[in-house]
Amino acid sequence: MKLLKTLSLSVIGLIGTSVIAQEFSSDIQIRPRYEYTNGFGTLLTPTTSHTSFVGNRTRVTLNYTDTKLKAKVALQNVRTWGAVNHLTGGVSNAANSFVLFEGWAEYSFTQKWSTKIGRQIISYDNQRIFGGLDWANQGRSFDAALIKFKGAKSQLDLGFALNAKDETKTLPNPQTAILFGTDLDFKDFQYAWYHTSIKKLGVSFLALNVGKEYLKTTEVETNYYQTLGTYANYAGKKLSLDFSFYGQTGKIGANKVSAWQTAANLGYALTPKFKATVGYEFLSGKDQGTPSSPMVKSFNPIFGTNHAFNGFMDYFYVGNHLNSVGLQDVSLKLDFPIKKVNLSVAPHLFYAPNTIKSGTVAQDSYLGTEVDLTAVYKATKDITLIAGYSQMFASNSMAVLKNGLDDTTNNWAYLMVNINPQIFSSKK
Repeated sequence: MKLLKTLSLSVIGLIGTSVIAQEFSSDIQIRPRYEYTNGFGTLLTPTTSHTSFVGNRTRVTLNYTDTKLKAKVALQNVRTWGAVNHLTGGVSNAANSFVLFEGWAEYSFTQKWSTKIGRQIISYDNQRIFGGLDWANQGRSFDAALIKFKGAKSQLDLGFALNAKDETKTLPNPQTAILFGTDLDFKDFQYAWYHTSIKKLGVSFLALNVGKEYLKTTEVETNYYQTLGTYANYAGKKLSLDFSFYGQTGKIGANKVSAWQTAANLGYALTPKFKATVGYEFLSGKDQGTPSSPMVKSFNPIFGTNHAFNGFMDYFYVGNHLNSVGLQDVSLKLDFPIKKVNLSVAPHLFYAPNTIKSGTVAQDSYLGTEVDLTAVYKATKDITLIAGYSQMFASNSMAVLKNGLDDTTNNWAYLMVNINPQIFSSKK
């Protein structure tokens, strides 16, 4: 009887523990952002002018957690103010509908091993190669499956993705391959990311294999290119340091790949409230005006949050500057508060590591200087105001590279409100 009583109490205890461990929560995000663009992304030309608009993200998130299972569903609507007719409210307009930004489940087999599957953000280290791209209203998420290990000081993620445009059961003639896949960003990827911590030093290693389809005469072929590298960061009381190095190889289409990137940032807190960080980044490229080469020498950050690098005006690697002359970026960032506002000033000096030509005349390597000013004010627990101003001082070489003007003012300003309250939370 004692044994039966003990077993009964144990079962009841386990059931109770399972119930207690359940957590439900929901939050919303409303994030309008006004932007004034006057040469944002590229230099102005004689036929282009400034614009202004308000972009808006609305996101609803549901979270579930118990002792073994985690699940998340995030629906979002991204729009430009005025794009949807104010009378219809966009009821029948697809552009005004909610889409699935995240929809994943993670199951823990043990305390260290788990698997995560579904639509999810994949983001590692400083987000140079894999990032959530939160600055963009649409963000970035993948349909993928992960196998995850997390120990006391080490982590290992193995990731897999396979893309198709639909569930077509038979493929059409390869000549129409563009209709079923060759215009996808990628066909599939596999990666391994390993991270370990040694006191205040963190070191990561990434191996990423990306496949992309292309039409080769009468058949569709998938070629693969690889990104291999490391990221390390040290965070002390006053001193901070990070370093990255990545190389790329393999094939893109019919071309072989040989490209690389390296960067380092050194930060020092001069006072408890004032920090200065100097940085340098090199991304390989190719010379202009040379005969076409079967070798891709220009580094591609692939899935990185590229807005966070090389200036906020997005002149480089944000939907542009791929397969170009590469980049050298020398930067200085100063972070300091004024009362309740956190300010940062960040000038960037840009250089081309490869030759720029106007006709047959080689240009100077100096591309220009960009200055970014940012102010962040946390109004309440759930509301944050962010404002910024950036200006590009372009050289003649930049004008040649971007086919724009170097004698006009190219600037950008924005004001963003991030409203992000939790609207429901329950534990039982």
